[in-house]
Amino acid sequence: MAARSRYAELARQLSAIGVVKRGLARTLPADCPGGCAAVLTTLDRYGEMRMSRLAELLAVDMSVTSRHVAHAARRGWLARSPDPADRRSRILRLTPAGHLLLDELTRRTTETFAYALADWTDDDVGRLGALLDRLRESFSPDPPRDSFRPGPPRDSF
Repeated sequence: MAARSRYAELARQLSAIGVVKRGLARTLPADCPGGCAAVLTTLDRYGEMRMSRLAELLAVDMSVTSRHVAHAARRGWLARSPDPADRRSRILRLTPAGHLLLDELTRRTTETFAYALADWTDDDVGRLGALLDRLRESFSPDPPRDSFRPGPPRDSF
C-alpha cells in the first residue's frame, strides 16, 4: 500500500503543477496562447510533420490542433505546404518568424524560471529536469516496443 500512496501523492503534485503552467502562460505574448506555443515548440523539437502527427504528439484532438495551427499560420509563424506523398495532406514547418518567436518564448521562460527558482541549487534544477524528462519519456507516444506497459483498465476508476 505504501507504493500506492506514493503514486497518489505524485498524482496530487502533478495536478497542482497548474500553478507553474499558469505562471509560464502569463509570460507569453498576448497573441500567442499556450496551445499555439506548444505547436511551435513541438515543430521545433521534431521538425516538419503532418497535422495528424502533431495532434498525436500533443495528445489533443485534431480539431484543437487545427485551431492552433490556423492561428500560428495566420501570424506567419508556420507554413503549410502540400505533402509530396499525398497532396490532400499538408506538411507543417516553422517559418523564420516562428523561429524568432520561439527564441523570444525561450528567453521569457528562462527568465521566469531563473527568477522563480533563484534559491534552488544548480544540482536541484538539473535533477528536476532529468526526472521530468524521464517521466515524459515514460508517457511518450513513441515508447520502445519492449518497454510498453499497459495501463489499468478504463473502468477501474
